[in-house]
Amino acid sequence: MAQQKLRVLFLCTGNSARSQMAEALLRHHGNKLFDAFSAGTHPEGVDPRTIETLSAAGISSAGLTSKAVESYTGQHFDFVIALCDNAHQRCPYWPGSGHVLDWGFSDPKADPRPGGFARSLGAIEERIRMFVEVNSKARQQHSPLTAASFYKSLSDELRLKTLLLLERSNELCVCDLTEALGENQPKVSRHLAQLRKSGVLSDRRQGQWVYYRLHPAMPQWMRDVLTLTAEANGVLIKDCQQKLTYQSCGA
Repeated sequence: MAQQKLRVLFLCTGNSARSQMAEALLRHHGNKLFDAFSAGTHPEGVDPRTIETLSAAGISSAGLTSKAVESYTGQHFDFVIALCDNAHQRCPYWPGSGHVLDWGFSDPKADPRPGGFARSLGAIEERIRMFVEVNSKARQQHSPLTAASFYKSLSDELRLKTLLLLERSNELCVCDLTEALGENQPKVSRHLAQLRKSGVLSDRRQGQWVYYRLHPAMPQWMRDVLTLTAEANGVLIKDCQQKLTYQSCGA
């Protein structure tokens, strides 16, 4: 099964320079692994100097438009990356997405020196190259999600309960699962790592917490198997769900 591309959304205030550069650069350097998008908290149109600088560097600007962040509401992204402090403060959490990162780059429009846009492009390109390299290596370490790996994940009771809880709850952190399953944290984390490596789960970091959910690229038939299993075997995770409810109520 071919691995789906990772979806990356770049955010900035005006979506006129830095986030547009990042979108174009990721398409240029990581097209085989990533789908790149950009948006602004207050979009103001693509700065002509952004297009000129990209063109001078041999980077295509085709399809670049300034968009409001609200236009992506409800969509999943594996990475949401803010390129200015304002965007990061306004969008510190993107529901349903993976990693939320803060890349602080100065605004080339506020740089009084000649060549400000070219300097910004160079700095962002260096970060993009590193981002592509790191995530390419990480992707290679994970096996593609196959029917065999999926059913192997269900063969252990703790992993089965974990998947059923996530099917019911959408997203849980390690501490939630440790409490619900009644197991120690190292054991739960070890099984979560196995599920993530097999491609069944994806994770995101929010501050000091790591949250897990069913991988967004999981085929629908696999999700249907988990849904039917949870519905037909509710007693299997009934106690676990009660512990989650008890914990969420702050009791």
